[in-house]
Amino acid sequence: QVQLVESGGGLVQAGESLRLSCAASGRTFSTYFMGWFRQAPGKEREFVASISLRGSGTNYADSVKGRFTISRDNAKNTVYLQMNSLKPEDTAVYYCAAVQFKWTMGPEEYPYWGQGTQVTVSS
Repeated sequence: QVQLVESGGGLVQAGESLRLSCAASGRTFSTYFMGWFRQAPGKEREFVASISLRGSGTNYADSVKGRFTISRDNAKNTVYLQMNSLKPEDTAVYYCAAVQFKWTMGPEEYPYWGQGTQVTVSS
């Protein structure tokens, strides 16, 4: 089992950047595929980005492709989401999540979740 804690959210203006971090407990972090998801008020939780076990492979939602970058440092048990050129529509609670054995983009397939961190982008 893994426990996840996100940090780095905040209030920024459109066009600015933020970097989210997600720290994981335990010694088996490198065996988990990691994902970032977000949920805006009144909307369903949606996929943002995911990364393979060693970080060599990544997937992104079309809405963030070219602006967001997911990365991981297995030595630090941490996954990151660098968010550039932020837009008001990026406003949401951002969650990191972990899953073993299968690299997937479906939130329903991730059993482990952090508590979320709020990102607010003003216009």
